[in-house]
Amino acid sequence: MSTPLRPALLGVLLCFGAWARAQEPAANAFAPVIEGYALQFPRDYGSHPQFGIEWWYVTGWLTTARHETLGFQITFFRTRPSVDEPNPSHFAAHQLLIAHCAISDPAHARLWRDQRVRRQGLGLAEAQESDTRVWIDDWVLQRQGGSYRAAVQAQGFALDLSLLATQPPMLNGAGGFSRKGPEPLAASYYYSQPHLRVSGSVTRASQRDAVSGEAWLDHEWSSDYLAGQAAGWDWIGLNLDDGSAVMAFRIRDRQGNPYWSAATVRAPDGRQRTLAQDDIEFTVERRWRSPQTGVNYPVSERVRIGDRLFVLEPLLDDQENDTRLSSGAIYWEGAVTAFENRRPVGRGYLELTGYDRSLSWH
Repeated sequence: MSTPLRPALLGVLLCFGAWARAQEPAANAFAPVIEGYALQFPRDYGSHPQFGIEWWYVTGWLTTARHETLGFQITFFRTRPSVDEPNPSHFAAHQLLIAHCAISDPAHARLWRDQRVRRQGLGLAEAQESDTRVWIDDWVLQRQGGSYRAAVQAQGFALDLSLLATQPPMLNGAGGFSRKGPEPLAASYYYSQPHLRVSGSVTRASQRDAVSGEAWLDHEWSSDYLAGQAAGWDWIGLNLDDGSAVMAFRIRDRQGNPYWSAATVRAPDGRQRTLAQDDIEFTVERRWRSPQTGVNYPVSERVRIGDRLFVLEPLLDDQENDTRLSSGAIYWEGAVTAFENRRPVGRGYLELTGYDRSLSWH
């Protein structure tokens, strides 16, 4: 049985697409995701406030000038609460912005992490519609021409990164329409930007290091992300060494069984193909139990995508992100190396949600 979601602010924070339907206004208050819409850039780099939930999600691997290897995650969420929508006050929470940031630091066996949450407006937090520019206080992700700037001043650490696009957006699903289940409206608009070339700096405690590396960006928005039968998902975004890219996810039902799967594969020459249920399989290789929360995660997995089989190994086991003070969620977000036939072939991130409890609003 799922545990009720206990929001951390104003009683309305959304947790990865699950929101308080008991307080939802008329069914047409949130814009639906409909197949056939053609994504338009640069407009669709920006925010979509008419939809219930949206996120910009950047993950990657970095190397410092001292030859340390780090993973990093910067995520901005925009959620639209269904509470007191007609209220004209600037203090009303018409849109909420949530941000998570983490650095995976294996040399120190540590995950540096922080989180923020603000109502949109008053110059403190905003997600612009015309292009990517989302910020909370001094945390910002902004697209400028062919690159992004991500800057975060967190508790005890900081990132200031430039992320240069080397490939066009990869449209997931049917031209950016990504199904999340058999129900017609259980879907999102979804594109990725693999193989972002990264430069900049990372600060941990008082130590500032120049860094370089490679990253992945996801931008996704929806109004009905998970079906009622779904509990959570396993997701991967892999930058492969030959220039190709792989996005795949498996949504699990409340008994832990596969409910829905999909994948997008981009070849080195830029050609793409979309794979469906029968072509995708996630199998647990090894589990790790968090000493902080007791949650048991499959931190190493075998992922079959078509005729390819990847084995994912984490940069370090403890990459659990406890964000109960912002989104209400506990999840595992980890840098992983992809092996094929026992050879490393790429690096990316693995995300594991719904392992502590089902993502639920009931």
